[in-house]
Amino acid sequence: MELAKPVIRLSVVQSRIRGVDVNRIEQTRQENLNHLLELIDIANNWGGPKDLLLFHEFPITGYSNRWNRQDLLKIAIEIPGEETEAIGKKAKEHSCYIVFGSYAKDKAWPNHILSITTIIGPDGEIVEKHWKPRNIKAVFGSGFELFTTSIYDVLEQYVEMYGWDAVIPVTRTPIGNIATSSIQKEPELFRAFAMKGAEIILRTASGGFNSFDVQATSYYNRVYTAIANNAVSPNNPGFFADGGSGGSAIYDPNGMLMKQANSVHESSITVTIPIAEFRASHYPPSVHMELYRSVFDQYVNRYPPNLFSYYQPEDTTDAFRYLSDKDVWK
Repeated sequence: MELAKPVIRLSVVQSRIRGVDVNRIEQTRQENLNHLLELIDIANNWGGPKDLLLFHEFPITGYSNRWNRQDLLKIAIEIPGEETEAIGKKAKEHSCYIVFGSYAKDKAWPNHILSITTIIGPDGEIVEKHWKPRNIKAVFGSGFELFTTSIYDVLEQYVEMYGWDAVIPVTRTPIGNIATSSIQKEPELFRAFAMKGAEIILRTASGGFNSFDVQATSYYNRVYTAIANNAVSPNNPGFFADGGSGGSAIYDPNGMLMKQANSVHESSITVTIPIAEFRASHYPPSVHMELYRSVFDQYVNRYPPNLFSYYQPEDTTDAFRYLSDKDVWK
């Protein structure tokens, strides 16, 4: 897609995270949305207008390890829905792209809880929504596993519905080729994005991440990478106020830090990206796949795909029970 301008301004907004109260879902979710909308205004006021705003993984719903499936089916938003419509109005008002994560539900996937990163364009319309590619397993300790649905958890059905191209989505926009992800420490995914033409990789987090992992995404793939983490979050039920907060950052294609949040508080960081100049000299990574293909073809993952196609665990404890005998490395 042809670029609309030679230079763009990207702003990462480091904002609080606050889990929706299951006893006051509508009210507390609306409070989170109102806060997000206010921050969109602030981000475009301070330092002038932006072309692209990036928020963290859960600015609308928040997160709680106490929720079960029935809770989340009530808490999760629909995309499109009232929340995306309100955000779309702000995107149109400020003529900018807005990217954010959220728990979501979809009538095409009954009973599933999805983790979606949504891109809304300056016309106020949804450009694309990206599923979380995978959930990590066997890392949280005894009795706890995530029960939300990722692409990997329903891979066969997902591909039947959307095709293989949607598994590793790169969104072509007039401000650059954008990939998004809420997962950490999976260099193969980010290399695949870059191989498909991603120029800007927008990563979201909640509760912390590894800065080296984000820096390496830029360094090894020669792309711009941004990470939006949550700010210090008082009154977040079940968590300390400083729950892995801060560190939001943007790296250039050489892996050099362009800008980083200088505190754990709510703030934004903004950089200017010479996207036309970058595109003129940029190539996808040079990968000598013939050397590695046989190794990748022989690899067997610890947990097979499609495990949530026919059964969706009720909560983190049930997910641990269900997955306990699915480990093929044992």
